[in-house]
Amino acid sequence: MSTEHPDLRRPDGAPLRILAVDDEPMLTDLLAMALRMEGWEVRTAGSGLEALQVAHEFEPDALVLDVMMPDLDGMGVLRRLRDAGNLVPVVFLTAKDSVGDRIAGLTAGGDDYVTKPFSLEEVIARLRAVIRRSGQGRADEEQSILRVADLSLNEDSHEVMRGDDEIELTATEFELLRFLMRNERRVLSKAQILDRVWSYDFGGKSSVVELYISYLRKKIDVGRTPLLHTVRGVGYMIKSPQ
Repeated sequence: MSTEHPDLRRPDGAPLRILAVDDEPMLTDLLAMALRMEGWEVRTAGSGLEALQVAHEFEPDALVLDVMMPDLDGMGVLRRLRDAGNLVPVVFLTAKDSVGDRIAGLTAGGDDYVTKPFSLEEVIARLRAVIRRSGQGRADEEQSILRVADLSLNEDSHEVMRGDDEIELTATEFELLRFLMRNERRVLSKAQILDRVWSYDFGGKSSVVELYISYLRKKIDVGRTPLLHTVRGVGYMIKSPQ
């Protein structure tokens, strides 16, 4: 599989670190084998509490995280990670297949979602996407900084600044903001945003876009001159104040 895709590594050239978490040992063994074939360093965990311990020690670049686990479920693991300030990208695994569950996983702070049964190729493709969104594998690319008014976004370092204030974003929030800033003063529909940021839709459900726009507003616009704007019935855009 690794010969078909560009090599993704840590900025220092070391292999990416992936933590795979599921209470089915056969499944974590299979995932670990496939991920190691990509040249990545892999650790596994069989429960939510073990996942938190391994994540603390291993400092992974991304997690593949089962939702349904006996001691602490995937949502609980993610909340504890986010509460601790850990913004590591997370791809959820679950047997649940409803749109509501899918949105719940993403709005809890996850970055993508794969339902069981799944192909290993799909999991790896989703991991690659969220890792790129989090800024890994960009060390050899030319530095690029996007600016709208006093807001700046560094595509290489993933630093976002509003004036003198540094703003911490999750991988998905960063990708959404980047898409908006690359299209300054252009109104982007919810369908365009879903297609670009998540690469698929949610059965026509666009509430996840509204939610992530609200996340960005709280981090970027609250207490400042607004840059993010809603065009009712059309979509969203970012623009400098007049």
